[in-house]
Amino acid sequence: MSSVLLPTIKKAFCGVTSADLVSPNTTSPEMIQPLMPADFSSVWTFLLSFSALHDWLKLIVIGGILETCRRAFYWGYNIFINSFFISATFQDGDDSYDWIMVWLTKQPSWSQARELQISTKSFGLDNPAILVPGEEDDASSLVKGSRKLAYMPSVSTTHSIWYKRRWITINRSKEPSGYYGQHEELLTIRIMTRHQSFLNDLLLEAKQEYMTAQGHKISIYVSNSSSEWRHVASRPKRPLHSIVLDPGIKDLLIDDARDFLASKSWYATRGIPFRRGYLLYGAPGSGKTSIIHSLAGELGLDVYIISLSRIGMDDTVLNELICELPEKCIALMEDIDAAFTQTLNRDEHASEEESEEPPESPKFHESPQFSSRLSLSGLLNALDGVGAQEGRILFATTNKYESLDPALCRPGRMDIHIEFKLASKFQARELFRCFYLPVDEGVGGEDDDIPVKESVESGSGSSESKTLIDFDIPSEPPKVSPPSTPHRAVSERIAAHSVSHAERAPNLSRPKILHLATRFADAIPDRRMSMASLQGYLMGYKTRPFDAVKDITAWMEKECSP
Repeated sequence: MSSVLLPTIKKAFCGVTSADLVSPNTTSPEMIQPLMPADFSSVWTFLLSFSALHDWLKLIVIGGILETCRRAFYWGYNIFINSFFISATFQDGDDSYDWIMVWLTKQPSWSQARELQISTKSFGLDNPAILVPGEEDDASSLVKGSRKLAYMPSVSTTHSIWYKRRWITINRSKEPSGYYGQHEELLTIRIMTRHQSFLNDLLLEAKQEYMTAQGHKISIYVSNSSSEWRHVASRPKRPLHSIVLDPGIKDLLIDDARDFLASKSWYATRGIPFRRGYLLYGAPGSGKTSIIHSLAGELGLDVYIISLSRIGMDDTVLNELICELPEKCIALMEDIDAAFTQTLNRDEHASEEESEEPPESPKFHESPQFSSRLSLSGLLNALDGVGAQEGRILFATTNKYESLDPALCRPGRMDIHIEFKLASKFQARELFRCFYLPVDEGVGGEDDDIPVKESVESGSGSSESKTLIDFDIPSEPPKVSPPSTPHRAVSERIAAHSVSHAERAPNLSRPKILHLATRFADAIPDRRMSMASLQGYLMGYKTRPFDAVKDITAWMEKECSP
């Protein structure tokens, strides 16, 4: 047996073939057996006897020692260098990301960068970045309404700037987020400083600059596919004086909201959940959303829109969104009655039986696995359950007040209910005044002297009226009596599009405008038209108050005819 194994071992370790073992001086294999090792230690000693293998082992040991020293050196070097730097990472979708991006693009040294990304993204501001030279004075872009070009940090490139004698490096990167091939954007900045206070000052400065630039706007947030709040737009604030309500209603809303925001300690000492809910219901086009927009600007709160009929909405998603709300904000649930027509019901089995009727939108039955699966109990728990966010103000709107479940409307969930009716004569008169009174004189108040006293009596200034109106472009499309603009008004507006309103509008005195406003209101039946419809009519007569009064009777007959 050994006569067979020994030549094989010799061949494997020494590269000698079996033919080399046979020579004229060797007569039999048994003569080779005493020359080969018999155990492992002997094999190891035998291997080390080869000088080439011995040299290779030296190289391996020396190389391992050198690599270990190299890694130890770089480890210590990185620790030493990083002790002079502070790093911070910001994720796209977070407010701090917008703050830092706007702050970076406003630095003077940024205009000297060699690698840039050109973008029209504004981060919710009018002029957030270093504009491309010539964009500041480009009047044609303002006329056409196009966005301005600006410089931004390019992706996957490290940029360097100097700020307050500190060296700062910036790096933007995109990483897979794991949701349908989407990517999330990260911004990393490194500051050459040993004190974290410098980073704190930078963050506070960036936030303060952003908030100052956005002082005349409110931020709008919606939820994305991953159930996270995302900033989508910034809208100018709407002053309260541009919204007309019957006496007492506007004061009730603003005073109650302000009192709530200032009463956190009062709620805490009495063990009452620090939440407030308002239910606005009534006719479409009466301005329910507009007053919410105005209150948000008056209170300095951002608006978080919660869509109950969103695809994929269920009890878990709703609870996550409610829990992620900031302490002071306005949570808006528009058309809450629409969610009831889908799946919102106390009895899920009853809802399944009722769903046998033909649906209004076939999309929910084509893909039922993606439709809203929200239940009424889930909505109630989200509003005042254990995990419900405190400090927020909830506004819910509906056109069908009777269809809402009493449990949803009870105090604690919806504390104040306000009805929005169709336009009264008082509101029609105030709308006309707002359109044609000079801006510097203001809309006026209820104590203005009206030449015709009958208009005051017909203005229905009782506290029962709770309708409001926004004098800007209506946020809700009019569903009751849609306005029809006379062809003559359209043609004249198109022909004079290059002339300013001030040049085309007649210069009327305040008493004259108030008299025309009274005539305009007298021609409108009480509680027959929405304020959005009346506003749409007056939009065709922006600079022709006499024609607006003259044509209102014919327009009303056309709109009210069956």
